Amino acid sequence: MRPSPGMVAALAGGYALGRAMNSQQMRFARMVGFPIAAPSAVGWVTDFINAGYYRRAPDTRAVDDLRLTRCILTTRWQRGGGRRLHGHDVIDFHRAFGRRRLDAGQSARGTLSRDELLDGAAELLGDWFPGAHADPSRRGWGIAFESHADLAAYHPEDRLALVPLGALTPESAPIERQVWHTYPAVEVASADRVVDVLMRPECWPDFASELGRFMPLRRSSLEGQSFEIEVTAGTSAGRPVFTRGYVTVTRVVSRDAPGELARYIRALNARLLEYGNDEPPAVPEGGSAVIAVDLTTHEGHFMGRGHNRVIVYEHDDRAFVHAAGTWDPMPWHLEYAYRMAGRQAQHAFWGHSGRDEQSMLCQLARFANHREPASV
Repeated sequence: MRPSPGMVAALAGGYALGRAMNSQQMRFARMVGFPIAAPSAVGWVTDFINAGYYRRAPDTRAVDDLRLTRCILTTRWQRGGGRRLHGHDVIDFHRAFGRRRLDAGQSARGTLSRDELLDGAAELLGDWFPGAHADPSRRGWGIAFESHADLAAYHPEDRLALVPLGALTPESAPIERQVWHTYPAVEVASADRVVDVLMRPECWPDFASELGRFMPLRRSSLEGQSFEIEVTAGTSAGRPVFTRGYVTVTRVVSRDAPGELARYIRALNARLLEYGNDEPPAVPEGGSAVIAVDLTTHEGHFMGRGHNRVIVYEHDDRAFVHAAGTWDPMPWHLEYAYRMAGRQAQHAFWGHSGRDEQSMLCQLARFANHREPASV
């Protein structure tokens, strides 16, 4: 029997859809792991991060220790000329940290305390590392640098070269089908201090949370900056899974352009009211926006097509930072992963679940409060 034209069209459409879904799933799968680590190193890199933070008892760890652990890895990668970490690199790490992990004097067996991390890093990287890590002027892009000259010479695009960005993927579904969502706002001590930090992309890894961090990929200002978002799921079970996505800052609106910022907030609040599910406004009535930053996804992002916004505002003599996201209905494989492991982490990361160490916005508030403003 000769297939009808309709049957041929249906088969072709199904084949094309299957290829598209396979392509989407492959891009998602490729995001698992670490861009600075080859497949042969993923196991020991994960084990090292667990030893420095996730495997430690909750009352013995601080999120600063996780940032230190990730900084050690990233600094080692940078000092290797941008070569990915490989399986054989575990030998040097074992030489520097193995004895300390086996010794239960400072930390439980198999884990590393902050002092052990710093001592091991000094052995691995050089005696300069602890001082450089403690010095904000020698730290940037999640890396500690031996000298200010080394920091000035660093090209963050070296990391971008490991995983070239796909196309931007803003939401494209009909607006009534899009998801419009806000997260609980986080109070900050000073809106100006938070804005000062946000405008310095190289600082963003310094307010990473237990659930993820933003790694800037360009030596540029905030607008046009691309970030690798390293996300950690499964932390509550003690078996973290690491994946990532990419976003680019496609718009920055500040009170330097008050009319534009006011229109931006009015439009956003109106759409949250109309299309959100009982969502609160991005800026409450009577509030005054200070800055809004749009982050648009790239292909392979774990949330699919969409973008998020970081908004700083003042209200009743208090200051807040707030996130509001918009995204298309997710493909089934992303929706499944999101429901299984991502929803709770996403809300805790962008809002406030009661545990400050999980919230990037809480860590931003803390970091901004302790950092000297740029004008000092």
